[in-house]
Amino acid sequence: MRQSLILVVEDEEAIRTLIGMNLEVAGYAVAEAKDGFQALQRMRETRPDLILLDWMLPGLNGIDILRKMQVDSSLSSIPVIMLTAKSEESDIVLGLEMGAIDYITKPFSNKVLVARVRAHLRRQDEPDADETSIINYKGLTLDSNQWRAILNGVELSLTFSDFELLRLFCSSPGHVYTRQQIVVRTKGSDYPVTERAVDVQIVSLRKKLGADFGVNLETVRGVGYRMRN
Repeated sequence: MRQSLILVVEDEEAIRTLIGMNLEVAGYAVAEAKDGFQALQRMRETRPDLILLDWMLPGLNGIDILRKMQVDSSLSSIPVIMLTAKSEESDIVLGLEMGAIDYITKPFSNKVLVARVRAHLRRQDEPDADETSIINYKGLTLDSNQWRAILNGVELSLTFSDFELLRLFCSSPGHVYTRQQIVVRTKGSDYPVTERAVDVQIVSLRKKLGADFGVNLETVRGVGYRMRN
C-alpha cells in the first residue's frame, strides 16, 4: 500500500526536520521545502497528498502560495494545513478563505499535528457511507474519486475545502445546515473555526460558481445554508 506523501514547507530547518521525523515515525513519506518558490516546485514534482505550510516564508509567503494554488487546476485540490504563529481571528479567516483546510498555531504538539494529518487524510480517503462518488445537480457533476467538479462542461478550479462544501450541499438539496454542522461534516468535530470563517468560505465559493449557478447556494437567515431544491 502506497505511503501518503506529506510536503512540509517550513523555513526553519530544526522545525522542518522535527516535523518530518514525527511524520515518518507515524508511517508517512515526507518531502521538504524551505521557501515559497521551492514549495511550488516540490508540489509539481511530487504531487503530495497533503501540505503542511508555514505562513512566514522567504520568497513567497504561505498566503501567496495558496493564491497560486487556487488558480492552478493541478494543485488546487491538494489539501493544505497552515502552520503559523499568527493566531488572530482575521489571520485564521484569511487562511481558510484562501483554501486551507486547517490552521494550527505555533507552538504546537507534534502528537496533535500528526493526529490532524491522519484525520484529514482519512476523511479524504474514506467518504461517508451515504455519499456516492458521483453527484449530479443542475448541470454540476462532482466526482469524488478524482476530486473534479464540472459545471456545464467546464471544469472548476476549486480548493479541497470548496469541493467538500459542494459535496455536502449537493448530496442533499433543500437540507439546511447550520454553520456548526457544516464545520463538523466537512472538517471534523474538533475543528476550531468561527461562524465568520464559514460565511467567508461560502461567499468565496459562490464567486467561483458564478452568478448564474451561485444563487442556488442559499442563505437561510438565522439558521445557515442550503442548496436550493
